[in-house]
Amino acid sequence: MRTTREAVVQAALHVLDEDGLDGLTMRAVAQRLGVQHNTVRWHAASKQRLLELVSDELLAHCADEPLPPAWDERIRTLSRRCRTALLAHRDAARMLTVACGPEPHSLRYAETVVATLLDAGFDGRTAAWAHWSLFYLILGITQEQQAGTAVPVRADQVPQDRYPALAATLPHVGSGEFDERFDFAIQLIIEALTARRRPAE
Repeated sequence: MRTTREAVVQAALHVLDEDGLDGLTMRAVAQRLGVQHNTVRWHAASKQRLLELVSDELLAHCADEPLPPAWDERIRTLSRRCRTALLAHRDAARMLTVACGPEPHSLRYAETVVATLLDAGFDGRTAAWAHWSLFYLILGITQEQQAGTAVPVRADQVPQDRYPALAATLPHVGSGEFDERFDFAIQLIIEALTARRRPAE
């Protein structure tokens, strides 16, 4: 049976989930499929190309309808979907930081976000930069969550006499409440955008 690009991508996702990004190699994907190494290379000429294809697959359904009609709720929904898609696969956020290119699903997601902002009355620069601000937020907090290496800061590491502001907020520093922190940051961005919004005519 002929091996398809879709089969290669799905096999790569299985390898990613089992062995992480460092274990995602062309040879591992070939072994997963039970084919020769060159068969994988036929569909992805390099590991970087393989990562680009897999990264694009992660965003396949992020922009699917239905979406809320209001621009702010639409942005919130798109951002949450993107984060959920990355959390579904081990090391996915780290992979996207090195292999997110102009592929069909990635472009469709970006198009939907930017079009939402343009239709809401934002100028081109604001729409483009807001999209990247949101995407960087998604990648950053998801990568931190997936790494699972954060160590809580102890009170003795932040002397109150030298760092009174940090000491006062220490219970909230480095907390593992990723969903709440993510929603908080998204809300801040939406509020900032709302404050500078030029309603569409």
